[in-house]
Formats: sequence, structure tokens, C-alpha cells
Amino acid sequence: MLYQMVLGRRFEEKCAEVYRMGKIGGFCHLYIGQEAIATGAMMALEPSDMVITSYRDHVQAMVKGIAPEAVLAELYGKIGGCVKGKGGSMHMFSKEHEFYGGHGIVGGQIGVGTGMAYAAKYKESGQVTLCFFGEAAVNQGIFHESLNMAQLWKLPVIYICENNHYGMGTSQERAMSTRNIAKKADAYEMANEFVDGMDVMAVRDAALRAIERARNESLPTLLEVRSYRYMGHSMSDPGNYRTREEIAKYQERDPIVLFKDSLQEAKVLGDKDFDAIEAKAAETVERAVKFAEESPFPPESELLTDVLV
Repeated sequence: MLYQMVLGRRFEEKCAEVYRMGKIGGFCHLYIGQEAIATGAMMALEPSDMVITSYRDHVQAMVKGIAPEAVLAELYGKIGGCVKGKGGSMHMFSKEHEFYGGHGIVGGQIGVGTGMAYAAKYKESGQVTLCFFGEAAVNQGIFHESLNMAQLWKLPVIYICENNHYGMGTSQERAMSTRNIAKKADAYEMANEFVDGMDVMAVRDAALRAIERARNESLPTLLEVRSYRYMGHSMSDPGNYRTREEIAKYQERDPIVLFKDSLQEAKVLGDKDFDAIEAKAAETVERAVKFAEESPFPPESELLTDVLV
């Protein structure tokens, strides 16, 4: 899990670097600061379980098994990307790895994720669905409609609200009448938990409880996982709505540092071990950069393929 978190951090740092160099076009939303959520929740899944998420999807795609090379090539718009360079940053996808996006419409994936869970129950596939979204999506009607249906129809779905405090540049306090998102599930008699999103083991433990509930009882859960994004909403966001002091306060509880320290305190990780993890992550990221750089752009013949009319 520590390697996956470090890889996610170094990968996103490289994305920021090459974005500034003009290698990546369009929007680019980074996950730096939130690595414990994807890692803790998704590494508790079976490979056949399904995941759907929002536009902040690079790290989640890699945790689900899509190669870093294919994720970065997708960011570059190259044919070697996981969707042949046609989706870009916000639309990572892999049927092979049961990863269903990457969605750009705020909250839109909540309804789709609910439908995926319905299909799994209908087909008796035994699959659990994880559906990620940000706290701003909770103000959308589809959030409430989906939770009502999921509890009414007893669907094996886990809704994971990644509460990073800001919907684009608007703080949660300015946009939401109550800060306790987990308790919104009480309105639908749905199981719910508040989780410290800087603690990867706390995320994993909560996810395991929700996964057991979904797989064995076919019941949904809402997890509110409170975290903090260090970067702006996207690469084009200067972040003038918050102070450097505020960011620094949250970085004192950096999820990677917290987990590393806990492992060292338990004497299961040494400095050399962590150095090896960092070196492996750096090597993987450089390999992904080389692949993305060398991969060609999609040929003209790809213009009308994979398009529904």
C-alpha cells in the first residue's frame, strides 16, 4: 500500500511538471494529498469488483491495475493510452480491469455506479461497486435519488465521498448547510461512516466493513472520507481562495508520512526500505514518461472508431 501511495504522489508530481511543459492538453485534476483514499479502499477489493469515479482519476486507474504507461499516454493523447488517447485526463477506462471512468459531469457517475450495482445484483455476479465522488457532488439531486434507490433495492454499492473541503474554489462551509455528509445517509436508513482520509489503514478498515456488507448482505454504504487536496482544483486553478498556512496545516498530517512513520514505529519498515520504494516509484514514472513520449498520436483512421452515433 505504501508503494502505491508513493507511486501515486510521484506520478501526479510528474503530471504537473509535463503539463506545465505543454505535453498535456485540456484540464488536468491532480490527486496529491488524497492518495490514502484510493489506496485504502480499492486495495480491499477483489479484482472482479467494479470502480467508477469522477475526473480526478489517474491514481485510482493505476490502483485498479491500469499500467502507469497507459495512464500517462492517455494524458498525452497518444494511441498507447488506455482509451487510445481519446479520453484524456478525465476519462480513464478499462473494461479489463473493471474500471468504468473517469466522468467529467459532477455527480453524473453516482447514477451510473448505482446502475452498475443493480446489474451486478440482477446477474448475481457477486461484484461490489465502489463509486467515488467529491463533496460538492452531494448537493446534486442525483446523489439523493441514487442513495434512495440503492437502499430501497438493497444494492451492493459503496458510495465514497472524498471530502477535500473545496468544490472547485468554493469551500464546503459556503455551499452546504451541514458539514456532516455521512449522516445524510440516515435519511435513507443507509449504513454510513465518517473516516479520516489521511489514515490509509482507517480507510481500509472502513472499506472492508462496507465491502462485507455489500457482498454478504447486498446492502449499500455511504463513507465520508475527509481529506485535503494540496493542489488547485485543476492545473489552471491558482488557488487564491485559501492561504499557504492552511495548506501547510494539512500537510502536517500527510498520508504518506503518517503511514511510513507508523510502519517504522512498528519496526516493519526501515529507511532503506522506504528509499527502495521511492526509487522503484521514480523508475516506474520515468518508464511511463518514456512510453508516453514515444507513443504516436492516434492515426486519422481512429477519428470515427469507438464513437456512438
